Amino acid sequence: MRVRHIRPGDRTDGTPATAGMTREQAIVTDGMWSGFVRTDAGMTSGWHHHGDYDTSIYVVSGALRMQFGPGGNDTIDAVPGDFLHVPKGAIHREGNPSADEADLIVTRAGTGPPVINVDGPEPA
Repeated sequence: MRVRHIRPGDRTDGTPATAGMTREQAIVTDGMWSGFVRTDAGMTSGWHHHGDYDTSIYVVSGALRMQFGPGGNDTIDAVPGDFLHVPKGAIHREGNPSADEADLIVTRAGTGPPVINVDGPEPA
């Protein structure tokens, strides 16, 4: 067993593409995905969930808006230094409400497809 060192140039294209987001995969093991995500200014993703993965998000720079809950009516606005936890199967969408790119570190623990696109959350 060896400790691995992944530099920015070693990261590879990550999970399925989302318009306005760049995902770079750093570490993949049985049961874990970890990487770097950059979101464009003003972008909002489509509704999705992460199947059987629990997801941890750390905001490095910029802003992150997370919408979730019945009708998508719950919102969290996160800033640099904040962590978010997205539970398994939680339907959500994320966006960057700022005029600057946002950089995030994302780690997922679980198995199966890491991103499942859906029409939206259940009505309120």
